[in-house]
Amino acid sequence: GVAYTEMVNYRNTDENNYMPQEDDWDRDMLLDPAWEKQQRKTFTAWCNSHLRKAGTQIENIEEDFRDGLKLMLLLEVISGERLAKPERGKMRVHKISNVNKALHYITSKGVKLVSIGAEEIVDGNAKMTLGMIWTIILRFAIQDISVEETSAKEGLLLWCQRKTAPYKNVNIQNFHISWKDGLGFCALIHRHRPELIDYGKLRKDDPMTNLNTAFDVAEKYLDIPKMLDAEDIVGTARPDEKAIMTYVSSFYHAFSGAQKAETAANRICKVLAVNQENEQLMEDYEKLASDLLEWIRRTIPWLENRAPENTMQAMQQKLEDFRDYRRQHKPPKVQEKCQLEINFNTLQTKLRLSNRPAFMPSEGKMVSDVSNAWGGLEGAEKGYEEWLLNEIRRLERLDHLAEKFRQKAAIHETWTEGKEVMLQARDFETASLSEIKALLKKHEAFESDLAAHQDRVEQIAAIAQELNELDYYDSPSVNARCQNICDQWDALGALTQKRSEALQRTEKLLETIDQLYLEFAKRAAPFNNWMEGAMEDLQDTFIVHTIEEIQGLSTAHEQFKATLPDADKERGAILGIHNEIAKIVATYHVNMAGTNPYTTINPQDINAKWDKVRQLVPQRDQALIEEHARQQNNERLRRQFANQANVIGPWIQTKMEEIGRISIEMHGTLEDQLTHLRQYEKNIVNYKPKIDQLEGDHQLIQEALIFDNKHTNYTMEHIRVGWEQLLTTIARTINEIENQILTRDAKGISQDQMNEFRASFNHFDRVSFTEKRPYREEEVLWGEGLDRFRGEAEFSRIMSIVDPNRVGVVTFQAFIDFMSRETADTDTADQVMASFKVLAGDKNYILADELRRELPPDQAEYCIARMAPYAGPDAIPGALDYMSFSTALYGESDL
Repeated sequence: GVAYTEMVNYRNTDENNYMPQEDDWDRDMLLDPAWEKQQRKTFTAWCNSHLRKAGTQIENIEEDFRDGLKLMLLLEVISGERLAKPERGKMRVHKISNVNKALHYITSKGVKLVSIGAEEIVDGNAKMTLGMIWTIILRFAIQDISVEETSAKEGLLLWCQRKTAPYKNVNIQNFHISWKDGLGFCALIHRHRPELIDYGKLRKDDPMTNLNTAFDVAEKYLDIPKMLDAEDIVGTARPDEKAIMTYVSSFYHAFSGAQKAETAANRICKVLAVNQENEQLMEDYEKLASDLLEWIRRTIPWLENRAPENTMQAMQQKLEDFRDYRRQHKPPKVQEKCQLEINFNTLQTKLRLSNRPAFMPSEGKMVSDVSNAWGGLEGAEKGYEEWLLNEIRRLERLDHLAEKFRQKAAIHETWTEGKEVMLQARDFETASLSEIKALLKKHEAFESDLAAHQDRVEQIAAIAQELNELDYYDSPSVNARCQNICDQWDALGALTQKRSEALQRTEKLLETIDQLYLEFAKRAAPFNNWMEGAMEDLQDTFIVHTIEEIQGLSTAHEQFKATLPDADKERGAILGIHNEIAKIVATYHVNMAGTNPYTTINPQDINAKWDKVRQLVPQRDQALIEEHARQQNNERLRRQFANQANVIGPWIQTKMEEIGRISIEMHGTLEDQLTHLRQYEKNIVNYKPKIDQLEGDHQLIQEALIFDNKHTNYTMEHIRVGWEQLLTTIARTINEIENQILTRDAKGISQDQMNEFRASFNHFDRVSFTEKRPYREEEVLWGEGLDRFRGEAEFSRIMSIVDPNRVGVVTFQAFIDFMSRETADTDTADQVMASFKVLAGDKNYILADELRRELPPDQAEYCIARMAPYAGPDAIPGALDYMSFSTALYGESDL
């Protein structure tokens, strides 16, 4: 007995803490056969609960451990470690060696064995064997139990007390008599597995049933072997403590394992929930990025499409489509791009806070990829707008050039008409000498005229070339007409050369020529060509967009007019030659055919064309003056719009800021504030004519086809949006003051109270210019005298009043309603009922005539229509029940 008591003392070598010897282990009690029997059964069952994991068991605890083999196997199973290789011999020395290896392993785990050796175990000493097994149980099943800074036996006892505390008739104070009635074992099972035991049916005076129930349920459902017999516990005054501790420790390990599994499962669920949330965010990001990139992919080809249109109307429709894209289609995508970046940053923050690796989007879907694609979109967008404007200008230029080509081609075709027939004539073969000379001179004059027309042909070809370069839609017809002109011009050149050679051959036979006719022809032809060119230039159309361009045309026209006196002198000289010929003919009676044989130009043509030139000059003057006036008017419209817009835009911004300050810095009574705001609104509304005037100027600019204005950065759209926001803001502010007045009058709130409410509300709303804000619990305790609103229940009641929809925002109106309800002395159903009784002359009913006599007509009829007939014992015809009506007014019954 002494050896057994000393043997169970051991220490933890890692912490140098010795477990105290059990105070209630008595040397004499250890000899109690009942205790020894309990220990044998409990320790044997405990050992078998572990040995069965290795496929074996023991029958007799002191006999089956004598060779040390199963003892070493037991230690390996409960520790999970490999011991030294056992001896397989049957001799005593082999058995002692195996037991020593087991004892050495026990001491290596910090257990100090006192007065015990391998020989006692090999000899089958029952008490020493039981003591060794108890030491193993203490070390491997009880020592590591830790509950609230207590460990081992104390920790196990505290765990039992905590788990059984809610159960009546259970008071665990030790590991012996506290367990005799069996309720402690049943309470432990019911606490963790309530479905296994109906605890309410157990009785403290039936320990056998309680113990057997607990032992059977533990063995069947909890895999805890039956280590005790109910008869031994009930029949013993004090059950063996070590047996009870061993059995209870099995419950601890069984239930703590389930608790750990539940904790592990909760941790896994939490981790999986975070992962699922993050994966959903990743999927949302991927989808949003894909949709945005797909939209960009579809939009860029449209913006990069540079297929030109043939008409101004079609190009202007393209411009309008582009403006619709800028106003309607692009803004939502800008918001999606911003949301994409916000989602990405939020996801990365959540991943970082949960120690997850950073999210890496799919290839091509990084934020930078979306930004790059967006940059490409905006680049294409900018290029597309520039291309549209250039195309419109190009079409304007093309229309002008095409008209100019048609005019010049028509003039040239008119001039060439009949020239081929004339050049192919054989009239010189039968002509006289004088006629031959005339034909020769005439041909020379024609060559001069032909040379003069060379410049026009070159101009026609140059215009056709420019139309081709500008991709004119009707270029094939232009090219065909130009080619016909060039081919005809080449044919005229060849015919001219051929006729010239024929005349030169004939010239040798002719000696005379009329010099005056020749001189007239030579001077009249270029002058006539100059006049035709002048008429063509004077009738030429022009397109300008600025004052500088029209001023350039006016300067060129003035330079042309400066040459008219010299031209008139030349015309006089040419007509003088014709007059001299007429004088010679009249004087010398020369036989003439009546016309100049060297030219088809006559003085009448020259005078007619000269008159036409003189007529066209003032028309050109008028056209230039009108265009100059139009450009001046366009510039005036630009400046007029800019001057007003540059004033109205800042004015609107200033008024918005002033209204923001007014909504916070309220002074005076609510009526004063309302009057001030309405006057402020009137001043703003009075500003509307200036907005309308600016709209009119904008309409004039649009009608004048003015596309740009360098004098201002404001557009009419900016002004409209700002004006609408200003009107909305002042109207909302006025409405809030009106609602406050209605609330004040309805609740009977004084101006001082209203000012105090406003000051209290502004105290925690000072960071915002709005009349509502999210609330915090500590900020709900408004004003003086409301300190009673504390506690979660009271806080919930207040929030259900001021924020019934639970949106997290408290408005000033809701604040006033709550404060007036809590502070004001409101009428009650009893007070209203008493008032009706006064009107009824202290009767229990009231008549319709009495209501009409005492109340305003509309309120009297309201009561008559809703009061039920009085049904009391003193009722008379026409009596009305004002009591139930008063109750219904306050919601205590249906009205």
